[in-house]
Amino acid sequence: MKLRLTTPPLVLALSLAGLAGLTSCSDDGGSGGSGTAKSPEKVTVWVMRDSVSEDFLGRFTKDFERRHRKIRLDVQIQEWDGIGEKVTAALASNDAPDVIEVGNTQVAQYAASGGVKDLSDRVTGLKGGDWLPGLAEPGRIDGKQYGIPWYAANRVVLYNKDLFAEAGITKPPATRDEWLRDTRKLNKGGTQGIYLPGQNWYTLAGFIWDEGGDLAVKDGDSWKGALDSPEALKGMAFYKSLQSLGKGPKDSDEAKPPQADVFAKGDVAQVVSVPGGAKLVEEAAPALKGRIGFFPVPGKEAGTPGSVFTGGSDLVIPEASTHQDAAYQVVKALTGTKWQTDMARTMSYVPNRTSLAKAVAGDAGTAAMAAGAARGHATPNSPEWAAVEATNPVKGYMTAVLTGTDPAKAARAASAAITKTLKK
Repeated sequence: MKLRLTTPPLVLALSLAGLAGLTSCSDDGGSGGSGTAKSPEKVTVWVMRDSVSEDFLGRFTKDFERRHRKIRLDVQIQEWDGIGEKVTAALASNDAPDVIEVGNTQVAQYAASGGVKDLSDRVTGLKGGDWLPGLAEPGRIDGKQYGIPWYAANRVVLYNKDLFAEAGITKPPATRDEWLRDTRKLNKGGTQGIYLPGQNWYTLAGFIWDEGGDLAVKDGDSWKGALDSPEALKGMAFYKSLQSLGKGPKDSDEAKPPQADVFAKGDVAQVVSVPGGAKLVEEAAPALKGRIGFFPVPGKEAGTPGSVFTGGSDLVIPEASTHQDAAYQVVKALTGTKWQTDMARTMSYVPNRTSLAKAVAGDAGTAAMAAGAARGHATPNSPEWAAVEATNPVKGYMTAVLTGTDPAKAARAASAAITKTLKK
């Protein structure tokens, strides 16, 4: 998830008393902890606001404390604003929380401080071979696993069922070529086949990954921009072809104007969005309720969805935690089958393991998201990538290509800017 770094957060402590009961050793954790019946260990867990509901946290805490009689949880809700500075300070302190939720793309930044525990020896026990790549990869730095995947979300294609039916399209496209064909078919009679803003760089990243390229690559001990690779240029060429089939602005992203408002007008057949965007459309245009469908971003071949950027969160354990064994039991429970399934259904998230996708099969939007998540990626795993996003030369590169600049020339300039920032 994208972090917004501004003001310090307020903290709301949820300390829920547990019930003594049975213990078990399972996928979701055992009795764990080294405290006594009179003095249980207190494990402090930082969870970001709105990541999960209060009801979910209440159910989890009650069940966890019932199963782990020697551990009590102090779950503290953190604000996104200012969280980067707060986590960095906590990792450097002697009084760190025991478990912290962090954005999956921020693990490298925090691990670089040396304050995050290496959990490589726990991967097998946490069924790491089944993790979503877009959550697992950014949690792994130089072969060591610091971040444990918690939940994911990614973009899919939202489509207007009525406009598809009017165009005689009876099923969503399964390949890129079919996607272009259907979009051309939709793009007539006052209908915009697709609304794709020129600077939707997360969508571009998926096309680049499909071609075998990347935004930046590691070269020895340093990173360099890679938008000028042949593979990345092929991804940009496809983006240009798709974007030309609509009237999306070439010099702004999906927030300017809000693409949900554009789609709500009823004359746009498709947008690329997280499934939750459908709710925003329905709020603006109640007549479209029930008329919005979902399908994964198509890939190059049928049966293989396109690559997508995976947002979401990982869980980390600070080196300064004084309850690391108990903290691991919390991580194991939150990332195990029982609570991954519960959270996916409660929050409409993609579970952290590909084999758990069936948990969201009953929700069309989340099911489409889960199908794409199996082909998910994260942004380059450099501690300095956040600085690249701050100026984001990828957006300027996209606008340059869409407005006529030679793609290779624009890509070289953008890659050089990325390299310069990553070397700071």
